[in-house]
Amino acid sequence: MLIEPASHICTRYDRQRKHDADGAKINRTRKQTRAAPSRAFLEIDLALDRPVKVFSLHISGLSVGLQPEYPVKRGSQDLLISCLSNGSDRATTRAVSEQNDAKIGSIVSLSADVVDVVCEKMPPLRRALRTEAGVILEVHQHLNDTRLRAIALDRTAGLRRGMPVYDTGDTLRIPVSESVLGRAVDLLGRPLDGKPPLVSTESRPIFAPAIPLNAAQPSNQILETGIKVIDLLAPFARGGKTGLFGGAGVGKTVLMNEFMNAVVSLHAGISVFAGVGERIREGHELWQEMTESGLMSTTALVYGQMDEPPGVRFRVAMTALTYAEYLRDTLHKEVLFLVDNMFRFVQAGSEISGLLGRMPATVGYQPTLMGEVAEIEERVLSSRAGAITSVQTVYVPADDLTDPAVEALLQHLDTVVILSRAQAADGIYPAVDALQSSSRLLDAAVVGQRHYEIAKAVREHLARYRELRDIIAMLGLEELGEIDRHIVQRARKLQRYLSQPFNVTAHLTGITGATVRLEDTLRDCEDFLAGKFDSVSESDCYMRGMMPR
Repeated sequence: MLIEPASHICTRYDRQRKHDADGAKINRTRKQTRAAPSRAFLEIDLALDRPVKVFSLHISGLSVGLQPEYPVKRGSQDLLISCLSNGSDRATTRAVSEQNDAKIGSIVSLSADVVDVVCEKMPPLRRALRTEAGVILEVHQHLNDTRLRAIALDRTAGLRRGMPVYDTGDTLRIPVSESVLGRAVDLLGRPLDGKPPLVSTESRPIFAPAIPLNAAQPSNQILETGIKVIDLLAPFARGGKTGLFGGAGVGKTVLMNEFMNAVVSLHAGISVFAGVGERIREGHELWQEMTESGLMSTTALVYGQMDEPPGVRFRVAMTALTYAEYLRDTLHKEVLFLVDNMFRFVQAGSEISGLLGRMPATVGYQPTLMGEVAEIEERVLSSRAGAITSVQTVYVPADDLTDPAVEALLQHLDTVVILSRAQAADGIYPAVDALQSSSRLLDAAVVGQRHYEIAKAVREHLARYRELRDIIAMLGLEELGEIDRHIVQRARKLQRYLSQPFNVTAHLTGITGATVRLEDTLRDCEDFLAGKFDSVSESDCYMRGMMPR
């Protein structure tokens, strides 16, 4: 044990009441000295209630006991992960870990999902703790020198005051292997699909730094989706981040599912889906659809649904991202990382912030909002080993794009797709707002001059039509000039042409899904703008793939 020079030592005194074995009270004065490199502790005991190894060092005639940090056996976390990956319940987890984790204290307070623990030695923030009942806790706050506040990552039924708490020796770790493909698991990697546990010999922490910038690959290549309006006006970046923004009921989840279907079928990639705070019914339907379509074998589903504690909903996206990083680094393939819904992640963070007693910030959101969002978004990177392309749905409260949660997410994205309620009301799906949606890749230097000019002309036609809608409603189309009349007619046909039947909804609509190549979309839009389809009715442009030749 090292003792730092006096110049490096900060000294602090506190008075503490403690009961000895016979129930009598004794006073102890603790002189705690902290040294940055060694974290050594000097403890002066006026009345020792337990043996402390004393060295030949005296301060003012008092013996000073040098007490090292409490021991943590290095195998405890691995055994705990092995137990979790084998689908064990709390009792089995407790039995396996009890002899390997170091006891650090006991529970003194329970309130909802917040657990206060009095410790002999304070573990660092984000450390995973285990209660005697098998519930995993995550350290979020140090209230003082001996008391911490943790958030439960499971239901707190069975916890009580005085229950022992053990340190696992690390942050939360999950079992990782290629066998996760085709499976549905929870935050801890335990199976949710009723199948045997994952076969895994390796574990990874869910908290990990982003890959170094010199190892990251730029995302300047278009990822074709076969969805006309997206490929034309808001192209997705291969290895980039895309957000699907919209209120309730405008088709965010359906659009994301179609994109997942397109990537798996067109690019032979693999998908990792994170269900964050959404309905378990939707998760079950997705699992069923993926199984019936044969795509489940290349997909991993990670769920933390709305009936779970906020700690689960807050961390399940990181579990899914850890699986995506593992598959990128081991399989060297295109990995599609999908999150539904990132707003629920922000909501869970807000709940935890309130439970921890933090003062709310703008519109009631947590003061740590920007950092929590950045912690996930900055890890979504492509390396030389493979690419991670992220698509995230974002619920927009009251259709307000200036909401702080929405703005915090917008600044991290390469492509922004805004879903319009007015478009959905007109029956045009996908309900993508062509004027508000944008992409960093829609530049002549990236997509080419032809694609850029066609997209620009389509937007100009749609914008002019939107300007003239009120005049048309009041006076009629015949009152417009000839040029404006042609623009409006072509814009209406373009608007309907950019609708499209989806493969994932074919069993509901009875319309066979269509996938259109970007080159076909560009050629059709060129012909619309040149007037070659002026004689075609609007209904013939609606809900179809490419135009007939």
